[in-house]
Amino acid sequence: MTALDEAEIARYQRHIVLKEIGGAGQQKLKAARVLLVGLGGLGHPVAQYLAAAGIGTLGLVDDDAVSLSNLQRQILFTDSDIGKPKTGAVATALSALNPHLAIEPHAARLTNKNCDALVAAYDLVVDGSDNFATRFLVNDVCFGAQKPLISGAVGRFDGQVMVFKPWLTHKDGTPFPCYRSLVPVAPQEEDDCAKNGIVGALTGIIGSLMAMEVIKEVTASGTSLAGHMLIYDGLAGSARRVKLNWDPDNPNNGRKS
Repeated sequence: MTALDEAEIARYQRHIVLKEIGGAGQQKLKAARVLLVGLGGLGHPVAQYLAAAGIGTLGLVDDDAVSLSNLQRQILFTDSDIGKPKTGAVATALSALNPHLAIEPHAARLTNKNCDALVAAYDLVVDGSDNFATRFLVNDVCFGAQKPLISGAVGRFDGQVMVFKPWLTHKDGTPFPCYRSLVPVAPQEEDDCAKNGIVGALTGIIGSLMAMEVIKEVTASGTSLAGHMLIYDGLAGSARRVKLNWDPDNPNNGRKS
């Protein structure tokens, strides 16, 4: 296990005093390699809080450049970043936040050609993407590689957080659901925050919850969200946890797979 130096012990002391994390848990965080897909509204709070929490290595995947409309919710960017590649701008901001963090930028779109190799190089994956093609691809590769997948989604005033470990089974032998159990086929129309709108603070809430699930998975703290969905309603100020059902017809761990 990777040892902590004196500066790291001082930096993470609020974690270390938690019995659920402690020194051993902080060492696990330092040793962890996390791949973050998408540097949009969800990706920013995920990256920011994982960097602050002491995740050892963070891979950043995005092929986009910073635009003015991003600044309403993508909080690591400033006006001076407009036009720059998102991976580089986020890497600069995270390095300033925590010099102990190793950052691996991947300025590319996730595709069938690069996804297997990228996922294989990390311990778990966080999906903050905004399109179903990427979500399905990440789900399928994580299932094959047996890598935990933390996924989030937002729309207007509400959001969801999920953890997928579909290679595991319940006590009765029923498999845990995968993303394809939740969404068998992509809707004809993608969610479009440019058209429908999105509250910037909502992405901060859902992204922070996603980061929390990563920390729990790495340190084996608390109860995993695997097999469930956490639903947050911003307008009502309420949240609930619901069980996700396994779809026996899904192509990953269905009966015929």
